[in-house]
Amino acid sequence: MSTTEKFTIDRREVGRLVGTDPGPTLAIVAGIHGNEPAGIHAARRVFARLERGDIRTRGEFIVFAGNVASLNLGIRYQVKDLNRCWSEDQVRELSTKTEKDAEDLEQVELLAALDAAVGRSRGRVHIGDFHTTSASGIPFVLFGDTLPQRQFVRVFPLPIIMGLEELVDGVLASYWTRRNCVAFSCEGGQHDDPASIDSLEAVLWLALEEAGVTPRGLPEALAGAELLNTQRGNIPRVLEVLERRAITENDAFRMEPGFRNLDNAHEGRLLARDRNGDIRAPSDGIVMLPLYQGLGSDGFFWGRGVSQTRMKAIDVLRQVGVDRLLGLLPGVKRDDANPERLVLRRAAAKLYPRDVFNFFGYRKAKNHGEHLTLERSGS
Repeated sequence: MSTTEKFTIDRREVGRLVGTDPGPTLAIVAGIHGNEPAGIHAARRVFARLERGDIRTRGEFIVFAGNVASLNLGIRYQVKDLNRCWSEDQVRELSTKTEKDAEDLEQVELLAALDAAVGRSRGRVHIGDFHTTSASGIPFVLFGDTLPQRQFVRVFPLPIIMGLEELVDGVLASYWTRRNCVAFSCEGGQHDDPASIDSLEAVLWLALEEAGVTPRGLPEALAGAELLNTQRGNIPRVLEVLERRAITENDAFRMEPGFRNLDNAHEGRLLARDRNGDIRAPSDGIVMLPLYQGLGSDGFFWGRGVSQTRMKAIDVLRQVGVDRLLGLLPGVKRDDANPERLVLRRAAAKLYPRDVFNFFGYRKAKNHGEHLTLERSGS
């Protein structure tokens, strides 16, 4: 069955289960893009299994539909991308708007629902954002580069991608990371592929187990891990995003056909074309999330594999607090208003390789005249 065939939903809350004992919260948002209902199908399956009552649960498990109106229309969004509306300024301004568009109204309701779930939590809060992609391919996980989130996403035997959230403003997962939740996003596969529902169901069972809502060793979680473990192929286990190809309607951007949602590409390979000509791979690497649909401002992302040795080294250095020394480098200081932001003099920034700061999660760069700021999701 197609994941988008005859899909309808009449309320924001897809399902909610409160455990017998106090414990963690796992809150999932599915369908924040209205042409991506696979996560809702997956959640309904999991709730149907849990409602038998033979699995003891702790805390709370709750799933919300992200963009109800667009889900019923079967379109990505009506006015604007609801997964680009979660910056601090955008959320602050939301309550003061006298005229709200379709996505504003959705965001007001979704924010209130998530705030309520966080407010009544009886333990650590975990928030997942479930998606599918316009390109064919395999499921994968995205996360803000914090130590708790690194630890959490390792339970999924899928490619895990760091750095993408920091390159895109206003994504839901980043907003909740800044509120000390363990947040992650999952792309389950291609929009209309029924296998995407299976993959997202597997991710749900593993997330419930890792969060501590359900006991470890459930047959559903074991079967989910086995299913996901077969899908990675020749894609590295850990990926790092290096560049976002931002596009506008005037760019006449056209992705070359045939790329999967994660795909290896050799240096010089033609990736896309726009009004300025060919866009080719700058080196051997990986193209991520190629755009094959009408709506969207991300043409594709470009990245590379990260070795397990590098990941372990990063973990150790961050655990012992070496990243606190970055503010002592010449030309670098820590922002007094935000301890997760570094301020670099532009002349000094040229002295340091990009990896010096990426290593510790400082990936979000912004220009401010003579200064450059680098920010990370959290510690």
